This record gives sequence, structure tokens and C-alpha cells, in this order.
Amino acid sequence: MTQEHLKDIDMGEEPVKTMSMNPKKFMLWLAIASITMMFAGWTSGYLVRKAEGNWHEFNLPNIFLYSTGVLVVSSAFMHLAVKAAKKDNFNTLKIAISITFAFGMAFLFMQWYGFSDLVKKQLHFSGSDVASSWIYVFVGIHGLHIISGLVVLLFSLVSSFRLSINSNNLTRIQLCATYWHFLDGLWLYLFFFLYFNR
Repeated sequence: MTQEHLKDIDMGEEPVKTMSMNPKKFMLWLAIASITMMFAGWTSGYLVRKAEGNWHEFNLPNIFLYSTGVLVVSSAFMHLAVKAAKKDNFNTLKIAISITFAFGMAFLFMQWYGFSDLVKKQLHFSGSDVASSWIYVFVGIHGLHIISGLVVLLFSLVSSFRLSINSNNLTRIQLCATYWHFLDGLWLYLFFFLYFNR
């Protein structure tokens, strides 16, 4: 059979390449979508309840503003950690992820201090003061997610000191960074939402 005959034969369509995603990354994005929907529902509920009236105006504790800056800086160091991992710059990786963890802990402490400030102002989680109760829900649930983020960060921190995070093994640090940046973005949304809708 000549080459010309072979060209005329229909060999069929080439198999379609299937798109694949790391299962851990898929689960993370599924969790992020769920958390986003949860807070979107709560913020919608907040606006509906506020529109009904009988709403106590309040000021957010100043410490919440400072803690926002701390979280943004921690996110910048998390980004630096990922860049260092891609270049196998282990010293920078260990320093950056350690600072991220320290700033995350500082953020959590500052949030707790903010709760103490609310209590001093007689703003409690109770049915009689609906407005302040929403703050406890938003800040408290976000704080629980920050704790989970710190656990993930701790695993990445230990892995960085064991040198098991490197340019050929980036999944753990990428998952950690994605979740941490998400928590940062979520807090920015909540802070500005409460600031402009208090």
C-alpha cells in the first residue's frame, strides 16, 4: 500500500484529552465554595434583619482594623514562601512561612482582644442585641477557620524544615497558600461589610 493510499484512509478522531485536577485541590476548592456560600447567606440575612428595624448601631473595635493589616502582611509572606519553594530557596521558604504562622497567631490574638472590647462595651451575643450578635457569628466562625488555616500552616512549616517542600513537590505549599489567601480575602470582605453596614 502506497503512502498516498495511507493518507486517504480515515484514521478516526484523535482521543480527546481529559482535564484533570489534583483531588486535594478539588476538595479545597469545594470547601472554599461552601464557606463562601455560607458567609454570603449570613451577610444577606444580616442585611434583611437590619432592614426590619430595631437595630442597635455599633462601632467595630479598632483592633479589628489593625488585625486586618496583620493578616494582609501574613498573606504577602505566604506568597513569598511559595515563590521561594519554586526556586528551592529553602532558607527564605522557612523564614517566610514562619512569619506567616506568627502573624496568623497574632491575628487570632487580636481578634480575641476585639471580643474582649465588645464585652467591655456591653455588646453581647444575645437575642436582645441582634446587631452585636451578628459580629460574634461572623468574627467567631472566621476565627475557627483561621485556626484550621494555622493547622495547615503548621504542617507546611514542619515540611519546610524537613525540606520535603521543593520545586518538585509544591502541592502542600500551594494548597496552604490558596486556603490562607482565601481566609485573608474573606476577612477583608467581612471587615468592610461590617464597617459600612453597622
